[in-house]
Amino acid sequence: MPSKTATSGSRLDVRKTYKLFIGGKFPRSESGRSYVVSDARGHFLANAAAASRKDARDAVAAARKAFPAWSGVTAYNRGQVLYRVAEVLEGRRDQFVAEVASGEGTTSARAAHAVDMAVDRLVWYAGWADKVAQVVGSTNPVAGPYFDFSVPEPTGVVAVLAPQESSLLGLVSVIAPVIVTGNTVVVAASRDRPLPAITLSEVLATSDVPGGVVNILTGSVGETAPWLASHMDVNGIDLTGAAGDTEHAVELELAAVENLKRVRRAPATEPDWTGDPGLGRLTQFLETKTVWHPIGL
Repeated sequence: MPSKTATSGSRLDVRKTYKLFIGGKFPRSESGRSYVVSDARGHFLANAAAASRKDARDAVAAARKAFPAWSGVTAYNRGQVLYRVAEVLEGRRDQFVAEVASGEGTTSARAAHAVDMAVDRLVWYAGWADKVAQVVGSTNPVAGPYFDFSVPEPTGVVAVLAPQESSLLGLVSVIAPVIVTGNTVVVAASRDRPLPAITLSEVLATSDVPGGVVNILTGSVGETAPWLASHMDVNGIDLTGAAGDTEHAVELELAAVENLKRVRRAPATEPDWTGDPGLGRLTQFLETKTVWHPIGL
């Protein structure tokens, strides 16, 4: 007979095993593997799926499938979608605060501040959706009867190594600028602090983000990142999550060379996510197309 029952005034915890987020769905890892996620004190929190290289390929395929439609919607609509993500995230604020506090080993007050900043960061990027083209695009003076325009366009499928320390604010800060400019993304989440990324995937699935625009892999970055870096259908890679690991970052840069991916290099240390984000991440994965058009036609 069980020592704890629901009728005896105490109950057993439900030990959760979370899945991946690929193509708007929540599949188990192709490998069938999972790993234990612990809090900052080493106490059990949950089990998370350990993504394999096959899962990484499936995520890239889902991102590529979603790219034409996502890049084709208006910038204003993408801003609306990102704003909706902020709304849904704020509605689950208490859960995010608990996950950030337990995973990062910080106080509830600091975790709450990080969650609030993550919501504000989403709103900030949403506001830039239909403005970035005006800032970085241009009408060029030419010596002839032509209009000449330079217009930014999304790069395509972008792989992102999420920050390993800042489990929510850093995560939002690397995903939002990629998707609001029309790219689709495959994210390798923090291995040791994946719960905010997992909960964010639930937020994305219940907001207006089309399936495949954001795909989230949990597990060892060392296992999935090399395949994302060398994948011929990945157009860019953000190595922020490799901060401080120079040897690994260089290996990934070399793997990205073969199909000339656009690479955001790994910083020496993880950035201070509380500062002004600037426009660098918005423009990192944009390409500039110059169009000539005869005047009078």
